[in-house]
Amino acid sequence: MKKKDDHIALLLKRIPESPGVYQYFDKDGQIIYVGKAKNLHRRVNSYFNKDHISSKTRQLVTHIADIRYVVVDSEQDAFLLENNLIKQYQPRYNILLKDGKSYPSICITKEAYPRIFKTRTINKKAGEYYGPYSFGNTVEMVLELVHKLYPIRTCNIPLTADSIEKKKVRVCLKYHLKNCCGICEGKGKEEYGEWIDQARKLIKGDAHEIGRQLEEQMMHYAAEMKYEEAADLKHKIELLEQFKSKTIITNSSAKDTDVFGYDEQDDKVYISMLHVHNGSIVQGQTIEYRRKMEEEKEELLAMGMMELRERLESETKDVIVPFIPEVFDDSLHIHIAVSGDKKKLLDLAMQNVRQYKLDRLKQDDKLNPEQRGVRILTELQQMMGLETLPRWIDCFDNSNIQGEHAVAGCVVYRMAKPSKSDYKKFDIKTVDGADDYASMREVVRRRYQHLIDENGTLPDLIIADGGIGQMHAIREAVEDQLGLHIPIAGLKKNDKHRTQTLLFGFPPKEISMPVTSEVFRLLTNIQDEVHRFAITFHKAKRSKAQIHSQLDDLQGVGEVTKQKILTYFGSVKRARAAKKEEWIKLLGKRRGSDIYEQIQAKISL
Repeated sequence: MKKKDDHIALLLKRIPESPGVYQYFDKDGQIIYVGKAKNLHRRVNSYFNKDHISSKTRQLVTHIADIRYVVVDSEQDAFLLENNLIKQYQPRYNILLKDGKSYPSICITKEAYPRIFKTRTINKKAGEYYGPYSFGNTVEMVLELVHKLYPIRTCNIPLTADSIEKKKVRVCLKYHLKNCCGICEGKGKEEYGEWIDQARKLIKGDAHEIGRQLEEQMMHYAAEMKYEEAADLKHKIELLEQFKSKTIITNSSAKDTDVFGYDEQDDKVYISMLHVHNGSIVQGQTIEYRRKMEEEKEELLAMGMMELRERLESETKDVIVPFIPEVFDDSLHIHIAVSGDKKKLLDLAMQNVRQYKLDRLKQDDKLNPEQRGVRILTELQQMMGLETLPRWIDCFDNSNIQGEHAVAGCVVYRMAKPSKSDYKKFDIKTVDGADDYASMREVVRRRYQHLIDENGTLPDLIIADGGIGQMHAIREAVEDQLGLHIPIAGLKKNDKHRTQTLLFGFPPKEISMPVTSEVFRLLTNIQDEVHRFAITFHKAKRSKAQIHSQLDDLQGVGEVTKQKILTYFGSVKRARAAKKEEWIKLLGKRRGSDIYEQIQAKISL
């Protein structure tokens, strides 16, 4: 160990105070980390001369057996070299670029008479490709317009000039429907190349130019009194305008712009790019990085921008970002959009990256269902500042009508899912009248006293289906009466009696969260479930009490007779309204008449 330490110490003294890239190697000579620095000497020495909070950094340092470095002229050069080395060697402790789904592109084949179609497979020997497209159904809209404007073929028959001349292929139904020019029989040979060129311009985003050309041609036909041809072009212009209204998202004068969105979840980082040409999105892609160390978002955005611009072969100088990246090309014009068309574009990029993140999380959840629960509960834990993950959550609610038939319910959630076998019902025993707080204290005390008596485990979090008053009632039972220390939260409702926000702490403070977040949906689900459970129990008890008060008090009516009456009449209300003849028919003359008289006597009271 001393020999290794001496070797590292000697290297640290030699490293210059210049910008550059450093590489760490393990004892087997494998690159385990690549980094960049404005000052190599200061940056590399910082790994060895201070205590690191991060366990990942401490672990990295223990595996460093050798150090090499490359001096460059600028921080920008260091950034480029670092990125290339990470992609080449994929060191163990550097961020990992994970490619997700492949986005579709549009292919124009390199055939004598090209076809245009959507594909996810790239073979540049077979065709020219435009895209990829990640935004909505843009590919479908572009292709639909192309085939409405230009009667190019969609079949995959290998057509050549020779096969057309020898008429080896005959026109199909699409020709008769006027969806294809019939190139297989030589029809439209003169115009076919021009149609492909026009379609190529449209795919590239030059819808304005195509529209201008169509209008000029329409006016020319009209001047020559070729009204049928002019009407056909007018219809195509209308189709083009409809397309532009759906795909052109800004009237900005900027010809080309790259727009980047950024989002993250735990150690996963998502970066999207939309390439905008003449106001339309013509390319888009999202990539995912997996953090290995404590990389800052500014560094990750810079790497993502470089990767995506390289993939999409963008040379655009105008760039819109949600925040300034760590390093970027000085020739780029970086904008942080706050309003107007640029803000609209940034919002779309952010919407795109968030949707990608959601799709990836859903995919991960399907592969590992427990992972979703851990992720949601971890977010809840961080929001509330809890010491432990709230794997077990109890939620309480009371239900009564003016103090009558008072009950309470407790629903149990384990790993963010309802555990219905653990639900508990409570008849209120010690409280007279409608006192929700006293009722809450009673059921909470009974619930956890029972668990204590059985040496059972206790929940990680207690939630009240109510606000501050309910929270205080629970705390009095848990802390003052039982001497327990369990985190307590409340769910505040809005004027429509819907979940609004989470309350936590004493005095309680509101913890706001997006209504679209998974944590908010979990809490709403818990609140709805405990309310349903308590109300259902209350209705059942009230119904049972009503049946008892009107049938069980009748002389000569036992359980069997009561069930016979309810089955025949359907309800107590119908039984009370029944005529004497019906009772006699059901129970016989003497017994039926007797019970009918008893019911009439009770009604008249």
